[in-house]
Amino acid sequence: MKISIVNPNTSVAMTGEIGAAATRSASPDTELLVRRSLHGPEAIEGPFDGALCVPGLLKAIRQAEEDGAMAHVIACFDDTGLDAARALSRRPVVGVGEAALHMASLVAQEFCVVTTLSRSVPTLRMNILRCGFERRCPQVLASDIPVLELHRPESGAWEKLSTLIVRALENGAEAAVLGCAGMADFSAELQARLGVPVIDGVDAAVRMAEMLARSGLSPSKRGGWAYPSRANLLG
Repeated sequence: MKISIVNPNTSVAMTGEIGAAATRSASPDTELLVRRSLHGPEAIEGPFDGALCVPGLLKAIRQAEEDGAMAHVIACFDDTGLDAARALSRRPVVGVGEAALHMASLVAQEFCVVTTLSRSVPTLRMNILRCGFERRCPQVLASDIPVLELHRPESGAWEKLSTLIVRALENGAEAAVLGCAGMADFSAELQARLGVPVIDGVDAAVRMAEMLARSGLSPSKRGGWAYPSRANLLG
């Protein structure tokens, strides 16, 4: 079974990191088609960046489907272009943000999200509201570390994320969701050190995409996810 992992930004390095994280989560019989947008910014840090990435993301999803992908993962916690991708695709499309929120809801009554920049917080709050988790996820905390600096030792990312999660736990959270696909490598150590579930969206989305592909379920083509009449405009 082929599953496509699409990084909506153009960063080659981040795409490699996401692909490695997805490989750790995928079943042995799953072949991953790891792609990235070829147009747009190298990081998605707010709604402007996200909007610029959508055409490239949709082209990558269309190509992956032509190459035999049975499901797709959008590897940005903002769930960039998720509705448009579900309209375009005839296969399941899973956003890492939505997947992580649903996974967290199965292991904790209340949970938090820790993310990168403050400008991303309003988008994440809207996504939490859309998914119906606003009461169970009242805390969205920003580390103010740019996406592309997460893995630079001088950023202190691990320590800052740990501090934010501890603060959220003190205010009622029982688990934490990592609010950026680039944080995937931090989840296991944070969970071990803090003693609470720490959910990585890439892991959650890969597992959900496999499940949906095996179930034979795909986006309904009635209503908002009907196949777009102007799909040819993608070129």
